[in-house]
Amino acid sequence: MILSESEILEASILIVDDQESNISLLEQLLSETGYSRVSSTLNPQEVCALHRQNRYDLILLDLQMPEMDGFQVMEGLKTNADDAYLPVLVLTAQPGHKLRALQAGAKDFISKPFDLVEVKTRIHNMLEVRLLYKKLENYNAVLEQTVLERTAQLRESEARYRSLTELASDWYWEQDENMNFTKVSGPVLEMLGIQVDNLAGDVGCTQDAGWDEAERELLQSRIAARQPFLDFVFSRTNADGSQQKFQVSGEPMFNQHARFIGYRGIGIELTPKN
Repeated sequence: MILSESEILEASILIVDDQESNISLLEQLLSETGYSRVSSTLNPQEVCALHRQNRYDLILLDLQMPEMDGFQVMEGLKTNADDAYLPVLVLTAQPGHKLRALQAGAKDFISKPFDLVEVKTRIHNMLEVRLLYKKLENYNAVLEQTVLERTAQLRESEARYRSLTELASDWYWEQDENMNFTKVSGPVLEMLGIQVDNLAGDVGCTQDAGWDEAERELLQSRIAARQPFLDFVFSRTNADGSQQKFQVSGEPMFNQHARFIGYRGIGIELTPKN
C-alpha cells in the first residue's frame, strides 16, 4: 500500500492544549506545511466526544493540563470500541513523562519547547503509519464483505443447481465419503422398490433383488476410483419376470482441501410407463 503526499496533508488533526500560544504555534506550523484539516480545543474534557464525532487521524495532546491531564484523556479515548488504534502524539516538557505516556498508549511524543523540524517530522511519520493502518482496516473490511457475498452467491448457485437437477430428473441424491446417503429427493425409494443404503455397495442392490451384478461391479469400480459417471444404465429383473432400467449420473465432491467428501448426482427410470 502506498500513500500520496496529498493524502497525508488531508488528514484530520486535533490539537489539545490549555495554552493558546502553543495551539497558535502548532496551527501556524501545520498550515504552512500544507495540512488543511486542523482543529483545536483548550478543553481536554471535550476530546473524547470530539474524537467519536470526527475520528481524527492524529491527536496532538498536551500532558500537563488542569482539571484533566493527558493521561486521563488517553484513558477516556481507550473506551472508544470503534477505534483500536490510539492516534495520540503527546506534547510534554517533562522527560520523565515520555515513557509513561508510551505505556499509556501514546504512539509518539514531541518535546517542549518545540523543535519545529522535529515536530513536522514526527507528525508526518505518525500520520503515514496511521493512514496505512486505516487503509488496511478498510481493505480487510472489504475483503470480509466480499467473502460473505461470494459465499452467499455460491449457496444460491448450489440451490439453483439442485432445483434444476431435480426438475431434469426423477431423483437427486448426495452421499458422504462412506457412501451413505445424506440427501435423496424424488420418489427414488418407490421407483427402486428398495431401501436405499448406498450406491456403490448395496444401493439396495443385492443379488437376490434381481440387480445385474456385472453392472453393479462396474459402477463400484468407477466410484472407488472417484470418477464421475454420466448416464450409467443399470437394470433389475423383478420377481414376476418384468425388467426395469434406470440411468444415473454422478460426480465426486471435494472440500477446499481437496479431500473427497462424497458423491452427488441424478437418476431417472428408463422403463416405459404403461
